[in-house]
Amino acid sequence: MTKREQLLSELQRSEDYGILLAAQVGGVPNELQLIVETAVYDAAAEGLRPRNNYIVRALGVREHRITLGVFGSLQFTRDHPLLYHHNTPRFAVNFQGKPTRLHEASLDISQAYASTFGVWRHITEISADINRAVPLVELLSSGEGLLGVMPKPLAERMVRVLEHHGMTATMQAAEPFNETDEHGRSRLSELLLIDQTYIIALAFSVEIMGQI
Repeated sequence: MTKREQLLSELQRSEDYGILLAAQVGGVPNELQLIVETAVYDAAAEGLRPRNNYIVRALGVREHRITLGVFGSLQFTRDHPLLYHHNTPRFAVNFQGKPTRLHEASLDISQAYASTFGVWRHITEISADINRAVPLVELLSSGEGLLGVMPKPLAERMVRVLEHHGMTATMQAAEPFNETDEHGRSRLSELLLIDQTYIIALAFSVEIMGQI
């Protein structure tokens, strides 16, 4: 069993908890280190009984949001909406035509964004996703324009929304996208998700503190 597998195994049951004790900058650029303690709830003592302390190193960090404290779940994944901006190509979505119900179309665009990213991103968070040069209602009423430059899963959803409202929509690759670099190494990121805390990085390593 690897140290990563051991950490995950200690957080599987309902009585298992983790405590994110500290987060600090690592010794190389774009490295973050997390100190994580695992514990088991002891009903007799009405408290947590510590098990192990881990160092989780994130290498090549691209994005993070960290809150210290007790947590109930931890996972590593490459399949999550937070990774769309890092692991999928970006497309410019252009449109022609005016929606018959302008405000309904504007609302559907906002809802499509929310349903794509859930609680993890807000429509105003990443400025390029939706064209902010003019208000959305004014943009849609102009008859043609750039809706935004966005990750492919979001672009495909926006095209369906625009077409649903009687408009013509197109997707055009905004920039070259390669999953590997010139040496064949992966450019794709991985996500560490700890309740509402997350780190997006190229790689993670897990060690038990005090062991080599």
